[in-house]
Amino acid sequence: MKLPPPEKPLKFLRWFCREDYLEEIEGDLVELFEQDLDRSPRLARRAFAWRVLKYLRPGFIRSFHSRPLAPTAMLKHNLLVTLRSFQRYKASFLINLIGLTAGLACALVLYLWIQDELHIDRFHANDARLYQVLQHSDEQGNITTGTGTAGILARAITAELPEVEQAITVVPAQWFSEKGILTVGDTRLRLGGQYAAPNYFQVFTCPLVAGDPTKALTDKYSILLSETTAQRLFGTTEDLLGKAVEWKVGLSTGLFHITGIFEDVPPASSNPFDVMLSVDVFLDDHPWLREWGNSDPNTFVVVRPGADIDALNSKLTQLLQRNLKDSRHALSLQRYADRYLHGRYENGVPAGGRILYVQLFSVIAVFLVGIACINFMNLSTARASRRMKEVGIKKAIGAARSALVVQYLQESLLMAFLSLSIAVVAVWVLLPSVNDLTGKTLLLTWDMDLVLPAVGITLLTGLLAGSYPALYLSGFRPALVLKGKPVAPTGGLLARRGLVVFQFVISMILIVTVLVVYRQMDYIQSRNLGYNRDHVVMFELEITNQPTEEFLAEGGTFEHNVEAFLQEIRQIPGVIQVANSAHNITGYHGRLGGIDWREGEDDNEMMFSNLEVGYDFIQTLDIPVVEGKPFLRDSGAGRRGVILNQAAIDRMGLTDPVGKTLRLWGQEKEIVGVVENFHFTSLYEKVEPLVMQLEPRGTTMMIRLRAGEERETLARLETLYHRHMAGLTFDYRFLDDTYQALYAAEQRIATLSRYFAGIAILISCLGLFGLAAFTAERREKEIGIRKILGSGDARIVWLLSADFAQMVLIAVIVAIPVSYVAARQWLSGFAYSTSLDWWLFAGAGVLALLVALLTVALQTIRAARVNPVQSLTKE
Repeated sequence: MKLPPPEKPLKFLRWFCREDYLEEIEGDLVELFEQDLDRSPRLARRAFAWRVLKYLRPGFIRSFHSRPLAPTAMLKHNLLVTLRSFQRYKASFLINLIGLTAGLACALVLYLWIQDELHIDRFHANDARLYQVLQHSDEQGNITTGTGTAGILARAITAELPEVEQAITVVPAQWFSEKGILTVGDTRLRLGGQYAAPNYFQVFTCPLVAGDPTKALTDKYSILLSETTAQRLFGTTEDLLGKAVEWKVGLSTGLFHITGIFEDVPPASSNPFDVMLSVDVFLDDHPWLREWGNSDPNTFVVVRPGADIDALNSKLTQLLQRNLKDSRHALSLQRYADRYLHGRYENGVPAGGRILYVQLFSVIAVFLVGIACINFMNLSTARASRRMKEVGIKKAIGAARSALVVQYLQESLLMAFLSLSIAVVAVWVLLPSVNDLTGKTLLLTWDMDLVLPAVGITLLTGLLAGSYPALYLSGFRPALVLKGKPVAPTGGLLARRGLVVFQFVISMILIVTVLVVYRQMDYIQSRNLGYNRDHVVMFELEITNQPTEEFLAEGGTFEHNVEAFLQEIRQIPGVIQVANSAHNITGYHGRLGGIDWREGEDDNEMMFSNLEVGYDFIQTLDIPVVEGKPFLRDSGAGRRGVILNQAAIDRMGLTDPVGKTLRLWGQEKEIVGVVENFHFTSLYEKVEPLVMQLEPRGTTMMIRLRAGEERETLARLETLYHRHMAGLTFDYRFLDDTYQALYAAEQRIATLSRYFAGIAILISCLGLFGLAAFTAERREKEIGIRKILGSGDARIVWLLSADFAQMVLIAVIVAIPVSYVAARQWLSGFAYSTSLDWWLFAGAGVLALLVALLTVALQTIRAARVNPVQSLTKE
């Protein structure tokens, strides 16, 4: 059954369209709508509404003489009066125009950013029923939440839970610390590779341009390429099925045949990848992940319509506990589309994430537009005395108050839409710079998703900005006005002062926000992480030939080759220390359980972060050793040895741990050393218990360079790299840059906040400047009399500035507690954060006061220096 056209646009068409055109136009639009339905119902509804709006032209609009909204002559008169007002009061016009333009431009940019954030991962056809399985671990009352699950969970869910329509195991590209290498002939590309089960295309939306989605991943040695990858490798996307390519990531490598080409992953995805392979390949390389006690792969489910998610969560936990006896783990579902914005947990409960930034920028957008509206209100009401006679005469000759309200609202709406047109041009010009700043690809597209909100925001802005002045001005009593008696109520002055205070409260909060974010980012960059990240460069050692199991085995040829390569690096001038690792110290390391350290007791519910490193790793990063020794080549423990951090020792309750044994998955291990706690995750997380295992075959090279010789040493390293790995690009990165990348989002938010805070202060100061200019003009004769009576320039300046200083001081007093609570709330998301010292708020208050006084001083000093004779003789 086909969907009917959208009801509201159809009603709107029937309301405004002339009857002699209506039947033909409606028939054409319905026919086009039905054609568009075959492609996308959502796009069809948008296209229908847009086509209706296109007919909103004079030639198709029916006559409304029976119910006139306003006489045409009056509308023309109002427009003429408005344009003359703009021309006559140029200063007020420019202040309002600049303020509203800046506010609307920022609101447009923030709307584009917020919409982009809200649409991440929501393009899947199963969006409403697509969930990710989360695993919660209770570790001595501290509940941690992660996305890693057992590799066999999806299969068990499919077999035992009828509420689930589809379940799938996926290992995302982000799981790997480095990109893999895809090779065809002499062409090698570094790409992100994802591993997935055969039913991937029944769960996620990933259209194929070649290949059968029901069979593309059924063969263990199948591989699918994105369109861009296919073009880079072969120059085409056609006739590629069955071709052989080589894929290598970490120690896993093999030949695969192409079974499909998929459309590039859209920017709205939080999980980008370039190639996709069968998850069986990954699980064969990591067989322990097929056991219930271990977790790393992600599990996703599509629930059946009407499924009770709370009941399903209970069943998932029961399923896990049946297969993992006495487990302290629990499972729950979270909508996949919510994971991007709600990615942080505290004790198993969602506790924010990027949604906090969406909320922050939503509030900032409202505040910026609100500040601009306040400027319009203040300047309009402050200059009301200039328009009193106009209002009195119009009322005296019979103009109704409603007609005057319409006139002033028309004036504010015209100003708002004029500002919108300039704001759109400004956003269009600045959008490339905004994209560079945010790392996004925001587009200013003229579809209904943008046009309707932009027009709506502008209408609301115009009505909000014009409502108070319209009601205020239209309320004057004509008899008093024409007699020249004062009619301005004291409430207008109080309202203006209240609005100025509100403006600077917002500006003060934004100033504090910028200072706190900047200080936290500085704290992150300067905090002692427990290791030395300066001058450490990293790159990946690649396997260029087809390895065998014997070649990769412990103590085999590959391990000897890695050690020989490390020895060559040590001989390079400028290299201080070198080590290798199987993990990136700032990346994902995996978590493991199954560790028992008390005789006769089962301790394996405690989870440890896992870091597999080579010899000299601890020495290269200058990690302090508390007890015992680092991994040494001449140590008898060898691979039997493990090193724990202080957090693990404290949680385990061990004393004198060096030399003691523990059991890891049934194998005895000896504790050879204890290191101080160091940060191997972001500062959002507390340092967790860590077990370091010896893995001399790690392919991540970490080299500490001598300061001041980085360029020359890197050139020598590149020469050595190409000698061993011809044809590959020497892609290196500094450890400090990798660490900073953990906070890329926060750095971008900090930069955006600085810009928006500056714009908020600018708009507020524009309004203050206008009010100060009007105050000086209104009190011109008073200033002249005071100067004749002996007042000096300084006293005149203070007289004019005192009221404004008082308002800003009140704003500072109000803003300090509000900004403190907001800053405290944001910093609570970090396990390690900067302190909120009193001087931070005092400095922000002093800054706001100085900026305000400087703005006012530009007008008051000029007014104080005017010749009093000119002031008193001026009509």
